[in-house]
Amino acid sequence: MSINSTKQFAATMLLLLFSLVTFAQERAISGTVVDENGDTLPGVAVLVKGTTKGGTTDFDGKFKVTLADGEDVLVVSYIGYKSQEIVVGTSTNIDVAMEVDAEQLEEVVVIGYGSVKKEDATGSVQAITASDFNQGAITSPQDLLNGKVAGVQMTSSGGAPGAGSTIRIRGGSSLSASNDPLIVIDGVPIDNEGVSGMQNPLNTVNPNDIETFTVLKDASATAIYGSRASNGVILITTKKGSSGKLKIDYAGNVSVATVPKTVDVLNTNQFKDMVNKRYPGQTNVTDLIGTNDTDWQNEVLGSAVSTDHNVSVSGSVKDVLPFRASVGYTYNDGILNTSHLDRTTASLGLTPKLLDDHLSINVNAKFMNVKNQFADNGAIGSALGYDPTQQPKDPADVYKRFDGYHTWIDQGTNNPITIASANPVALLEQKDNSATVNRFIGNAQFDYKFHFLPELKANLNLGYDYSNSDGRTLVPPTAAFAFATQGDYSPYKQTKKNELLDFTLQYTKDLTSIDSRIDIMGGYSWQHFWREEYSYSNNFANDQDPPRQPERTFRTESYIVSFFGRLNYTFKDRYLFTATVRNDGTSRFSPDTRWGLFPALAFAWNMKKEGFLANSDVVSGLKLRLGYGITGQQNINNGDYPYLPTYTSSQNTADYEFYLPDGTPYYSTTLRPSGYDANIKWEETTTYNIGVDYGFLNDKITGTVDFYQRYTKDLLNVIPVPAGSNLTNQLLTNVGDLENKGVEFSINYKAISTSDLHWDLGFNVTYNENKITKLTQVNDPGYKGVFTGGIAGGTGNTIQIHSEGYPASSFFVYEQVYDANGNPLEGVYVDQNQDGLINDDDKVRKEDPAPNVYMGITSKMTYKNWDFSFAGRWNFGNYVYNNVASNNGYLNGIYTSTGGGYLSNRHADILTTGFNDAQYFSDYYVQNASFFRLDNIMLGYNFTNLKNGALNLRVYGTVNNVFVVTPYKGLDPEISGGIDNDVYPRPRTFLVGVNVGF
Repeated sequence: MSINSTKQFAATMLLLLFSLVTFAQERAISGTVVDENGDTLPGVAVLVKGTTKGGTTDFDGKFKVTLADGEDVLVVSYIGYKSQEIVVGTSTNIDVAMEVDAEQLEEVVVIGYGSVKKEDATGSVQAITASDFNQGAITSPQDLLNGKVAGVQMTSSGGAPGAGSTIRIRGGSSLSASNDPLIVIDGVPIDNEGVSGMQNPLNTVNPNDIETFTVLKDASATAIYGSRASNGVILITTKKGSSGKLKIDYAGNVSVATVPKTVDVLNTNQFKDMVNKRYPGQTNVTDLIGTNDTDWQNEVLGSAVSTDHNVSVSGSVKDVLPFRASVGYTYNDGILNTSHLDRTTASLGLTPKLLDDHLSINVNAKFMNVKNQFADNGAIGSALGYDPTQQPKDPADVYKRFDGYHTWIDQGTNNPITIASANPVALLEQKDNSATVNRFIGNAQFDYKFHFLPELKANLNLGYDYSNSDGRTLVPPTAAFAFATQGDYSPYKQTKKNELLDFTLQYTKDLTSIDSRIDIMGGYSWQHFWREEYSYSNNFANDQDPPRQPERTFRTESYIVSFFGRLNYTFKDRYLFTATVRNDGTSRFSPDTRWGLFPALAFAWNMKKEGFLANSDVVSGLKLRLGYGITGQQNINNGDYPYLPTYTSSQNTADYEFYLPDGTPYYSTTLRPSGYDANIKWEETTTYNIGVDYGFLNDKITGTVDFYQRYTKDLLNVIPVPAGSNLTNQLLTNVGDLENKGVEFSINYKAISTSDLHWDLGFNVTYNENKITKLTQVNDPGYKGVFTGGIAGGTGNTIQIHSEGYPASSFFVYEQVYDANGNPLEGVYVDQNQDGLINDDDKVRKEDPAPNVYMGITSKMTYKNWDFSFAGRWNFGNYVYNNVASNNGYLNGIYTSTGGGYLSNRHADILTTGFNDAQYFSDYYVQNASFFRLDNIMLGYNFTNLKNGALNLRVYGTVNNVFVVTPYKGLDPEISGGIDNDVYPRPRTFLVGVNVGF
């Protein structure tokens, strides 16, 4: 859809809106709502049936609703009470008496292998429902949750279509292994290692199909998942069908993504002046200056139009088979030219009940087909450094063999200068990096409540996750940037399977004689991960015709077998005790170390039900929670067989020379042994948690406070080993310890609750402190730590380090010295040990990429048929290494003499520093990246009384990535890992959408 079509669509919707508002006839209805004792009830929802029009009762239980012609039924609902439909007739004043609903009083939240009454939850668990999700141009499911939950930090990997996010729950608990939480979709734990050909494995699920996210944060909640839960668990539950009339819903939108900011580099005039001033009279340099004025960032970045559509059908077949089916399509263009995503999703949910409701069946099936066109992110870096006096395509004859794209030519060979920056437009237009992925995730749960013993039920869950990827990279031999390899043809294929079988028995019983309730669950789990990959690489010019198919590279698999149990015990409805244990076995470790026991204990005291608070009008809820548990991490990023000795085939440079009988030499590939630890095992994290859930003024104010401390032992680290002991001088083994501790606070405030106006505010804040406490088996004063964080510039340079006593990934840099005007002095650093030399011994550990404090704020306001919401986030104490500036911020890089010479543009920071040579390790480039980002704002209007109430229509507009306030000097302060280098910019997106319900 074009931008003009989008404008016409928006104008039509606005015209319809104002016409309906102008001509509708309205009347006012007021009344009072009381509970079963006759006391007034504040906060009761009173809506016009078939619409979202209405509001809630005030502190005195009073409401006021405006009805249009044809509207005659009110729906009155409140948690813990049965919903009522009230026919208004000719009345203008209506009083409503609510009736207690015992089932609603037992509101449940999803936990591992089941659910629990919300008031009986003992762990740190938070659920976010669809009504509270982030709004706007959202392609990836995790963006629905961003900023909503205390202790959960999400950092997107960039603005590419369908990009994933780095998700951290209460900080990272590992250095070498995965720090990603376990994701469970409708009861199926998915593989965190991702799928080739797609950037985000969660894209299998259409955001429109998600009902709730439930985040399990402390070990008492996560330990039921054992060896995979040390980084927390996120449970995703999709929407289900229900009995009743057939319902059809459509959601569609059109969006325009724009480039909010570009990197500040020298403009054409500044660049020319600098070359002429630096190389006066040197015509071999100044003659390289072109005659054009090219903004290379503008050449590779630009606005993009996208659209998303989803249709769902729900209801019941003959009141026997409740179902929900949906189909979605996403067309997503990226702001980096040539990047694109086409996605089609389909889902089906069946929830029948048989055998007099003793057998409940829950079938979920989700299918996705995605076609990705990946743009070369290197074009962003090339756009910063390419000479602005040149043009993307040059008509000169010398460039014809490169399809006309300008490139720097070696004056001696007439071939491209391979070390010069590539033409950024050519990188995008001459490289075809595409992939098609099909993925299916499905499961069937059979929950049977025994006829002869209703307190006992059995649950069988069979799950299957299958994906097939087919991709390629294709670069023609005419591409100057691939001249050395005569192009590139690199196809690949991947097939993955994840098979699951869970079986549980659960017994629940009210022991009224001793005022107790027990809930005992025991289970068995079997999960099999299998992966096969094919790949092939050759230069394009010499490839066979037809092109060769990829060859199988490897096949691998792993298993997890588990036995687990959980006991929930409740005494007097206010003392709650939970004990959990899981015994996990993984094929990734040797028989001597593959089994691990992961226990957890939790206690909660529902103080609101004590006599001293039971009748309080101020305190409406107060529960104390204590938790302890151990969880593991077996996804150690070292393959499926890290405990086995392996041999690695050498490269060409390591071939061994032999001789035939006639003396002719021939070469044979050698095999060399790799280091291994036969006793390697999972990392273990022990968590202590103290929490309080609170509510005041009849839950007008609600929230939680949590204090936690997490210790990870047997941390995996690469350490030096004695020569000859393991055929290698470096070994990955379990030696380290790491600690996270922090505080979480969240509050939700119903600021205004009247019949016409309703305003909810939410706020959460997290403080987290991370520190490594051990890295080696023996104390070594000279051991600096593990160097990490590779940067652009030089060879093998790293800018971060893992060191004992410091946060993970601390920046390891020289302390810059400044002049009287506050400008950095080139090559002048603090001599930390006063030995008169500046070397690695003078580097200091300064700051780290993780924020110490992060916050989220949300607001949702409704006024009659209008609604308005926004969501934003703060980060404090996070630092970023500005590699864009350090790699392009020195004067000597403006001209390179190789091959007759070429020019490169410079970062505008050079006007401040005046650096002649690169100063990669100066702490000048470690910059404060604290920020406030307004993630999204939304304004919507709900049309009522369409087709006599049979049709619901909502029109809305959103803006995503509205603005960012930060002291950071780079493009964007929110960088996963803390190194800013060629990150795909996050777009600012404007969207118009419509929801229609039949």
